Amino acid sequence: MERLAVAAGNTLLGSPFAANAKRTDVQTPLGTVPLLDAGDFVYLQRHGLDSYSAPHAIDPGAQMTALREAGCDRVLAIGSAGSLRPEIAVGEFVAVSDFISLVKRASLHDDAAGQRVPGFDLEWRAVLLDSFAAAGLPLRDGGVYWESVGPRFETPAEVRMIARDADLVGMTIASESVVAAELGLRYAAVCSVDNLANGIGPQPLSVEEYEAAKAANRERAQHALVQVIPALSGAQA
Repeated sequence: MERLAVAAGNTLLGSPFAANAKRTDVQTPLGTVPLLDAGDFVYLQRHGLDSYSAPHAIDPGAQMTALREAGCDRVLAIGSAGSLRPEIAVGEFVAVSDFISLVKRASLHDDAAGQRVPGFDLEWRAVLLDSFAAAGLPLRDGGVYWESVGPRFETPAEVRMIARDADLVGMTIASESVVAAELGLRYAAVCSVDNLANGIGPQPLSVEEYEAAKAANRERAQHALVQVIPALSGAQA
């Protein structure tokens, strides 16, 4: 059985997305992972269903293994991100095309099996772009994602440094992508731009500003998923 997985974090946290799906707690060698099984797709709330796990405490190995055990072969990842470029506005969706993760080096392997060439699945990413376009949903094509450790936001000095080489900053997508590929899961990601990174905007970033924009984007993200999931759940890249 090959099914679509939707993995999301703060973008959908607390939303009614997949609320009618059946909960299933998947046992993996790395721990138990709760999933919501909607039949045509499986929903992973990466921060947890019962209690909140901060980004640095999330185990992508357990979570991606659970998706594979649930019969999934491809992952649409939704990630909250901060923009490192004024021209990438709050409220945009961005299909990131590359990533930088210099500190968090997630892998299921401690041996030579972990020596792999990372990256998003190009064919699956193309299907994702086509699905958004067919639904008339705006989606920026391309961008480099910088994965920070979290859970805190970055300082203006850190933002100046990472903005030399990246377009967005988040805390989970790169690690998920690496582990998903190790498990044979095709993986592509759409980032919801929930804030301008600290120091990019005219005023210093505040948590209140981030929370307000995230709440405004949550409904848009749910609407987009309702539009594209039917096509993606039947798609074969």
